[in-house]
Amino acid sequence: MQQANSATDAVPALWKRFVLTLEMIRFEHSVFALPFALTGALLGWREDGFAAEGAWGKLGWILVAMVAARSAAMAFNRVLDAAIDARNPRTQGRHIPAGLLSRSFAWGFIGVTAVLFLLAAGMLNPLCLQLAPLALGVVFFYSWTKRFTSLSHVVLGFALGIAPAAAWIAARGSLDARIVLLTVAVTLWTAGFDIIYSCQDYEFDRREGLFSLPAKLGLSGALTVSRLFHAGMIVCLACMVPAFALGWLAWAGIAAVAALLIYEHSLVRADDFSRVDAAFFTMNGWVSVLFFVFWAADIFFFRAGSLHS
Repeated sequence: MQQANSATDAVPALWKRFVLTLEMIRFEHSVFALPFALTGALLGWREDGFAAEGAWGKLGWILVAMVAARSAAMAFNRVLDAAIDARNPRTQGRHIPAGLLSRSFAWGFIGVTAVLFLLAAGMLNPLCLQLAPLALGVVFFYSWTKRFTSLSHVVLGFALGIAPAAAWIAARGSLDARIVLLTVAVTLWTAGFDIIYSCQDYEFDRREGLFSLPAKLGLSGALTVSRLFHAGMIVCLACMVPAFALGWLAWAGIAAVAALLIYEHSLVRADDFSRVDAAFFTMNGWVSVLFFVFWAADIFFFRAGSLHS
């Protein structure tokens, strides 16, 4: 009877730990890079008129690879930054500093998700599997950068930016220079909104000797760089339209992204970050989702430029 009760009690305990893990890695933030990765895959398959063998079967493995890599990277970041988070009033409540999850559990989670990522890469194609350790190295490396470079935001951007190029490789088994434009666009976009988010830690970063653009340039200077990065994103997306022979729906998607980014920057000022959560998560979630909706529609309606004139 006691063993039965122990087994019954283990189920809610396991579920609670699962929920806490999703909270720790901010699972909902997967929405940032995933739509861009799916766009990269669709652009790759579009080159073959969506006739590539097993194309749609690979879609699930692309999703698994994306989520697993991001989950491993976020958990790694939480483990590596646990001591720093414990000293920062804004982050003291995070799961490891607060004792809700242990470092050993987080390390186990990192190992499981990293193996799952490698498995998914192997199911896609040989080149994906060969590049998978390098991709993990990139996303893990970011967690150290705030200790020695103010360009840590750009490194984070690149960690997300490789997602569409990786999805293209998954779809086609090779890399095309045109998809690098989307990598640069996502890199600039991510770096731009990460700068906004990091402005919250301006005083803490300076006191702790951590590197960030707000700490280096001040809040006004950092916000200016963020705006320039987001303007650069729009330029990269605009260059992609003729490169891939896309149509008016792609242009409409770029206009929607530009409007959202303008609104995002209207929500924050150097003397007021009270709406930073809306600027960081809400606006950027809409940026990625609406971009995918418009571009996916264009890819399907204007296949290989056949309907453009």
